[in-house]
Amino acid sequence: MKRIVIAIVAVLSLTGAAQAQYGYGSNPRSHSVDGHFRSDGTYVRPHSATNPNDTQRDNYSSRGNYNPNTGAYGTRTPRY
Repeated sequence: MKRIVIAIVAVLSLTGAAQAQYGYGSNPRSHSVDGHFRSDGTYVRPHSATNPNDTQRDNYSSRGNYNPNTGAYGTRTPRY
């Protein structure tokens, strides 16, 4: 019986890790972005951003994800 419970816990923990990789939860890898001026003259303050990949589902700003740097939850619907 113990082995069954341990196996179920192991499978559930592995499933959670696989989901995070495919867009359920924020991307754990990020980088710093220096402050800069946009072409329209707007200043963008320095901030952190998730590293680029093939999806928007794991970005800090995507709905359901959490930004550990600001404590905010994402609200945008990912386009892809």
